[in-house]
Amino acid sequence: MEIQINNKNVEIIQGDITEQETKAVVNAANNHLWMGSGVAGAIKKKGGQQIEANAIKQGPINIGEAVITEAGDLKAEYVIHAASMGQDLKTNTDYIGRATLAALKLAEKYSLTSISLPAIGAGTGGVEVHQCASVMLNQTIEFLQSSESVNHVRFVLFDDNTEQAFNDELRHMFERH
Repeated sequence: MEIQINNKNVEIIQGDITEQETKAVVNAANNHLWMGSGVAGAIKKKGGQQIEANAIKQGPINIGEAVITEAGDLKAEYVIHAASMGQDLKTNTDYIGRATLAALKLAEKYSLTSISLPAIGAGTGGVEVHQCASVMLNQTIEFLQSSESVNHVRFVLFDDNTEQAFNDELRHMFERH
């Protein structure tokens, strides 16, 4: 599914975030920036160990903050590490919203035109996928109202259920307006 907001695209696809050719991909990070399993593990495995090493040099950070590194062997140029959880690997919708916004603001700061995000917090973090989708989509749509460089936000979702949840939430948002 794809929609336009102020001539900017929000796209929802099922796929592999490590294969995206957007300027940046987002890693759903912990606040110490070590890359374990899930999205982080996939990014490290395909992009290279230096992504984690460069992220860790910038940490620890607060939950709801983000840092940027080069993307190693990935097709994207950068990885934005958005901290949505602490060392307990648990998160909530407030942390997810803050991490999403931090990632988008960092993309804007670096004048990046496109960014791919996973479902932050819906895997390891344990947040229900519709709640995750609602928070992330709301933050993205609000951000795109005033962004100057970011004009394409792609949500890259691992499975059918998560893709369906994001599509459902996006439809509901526009039915309400």
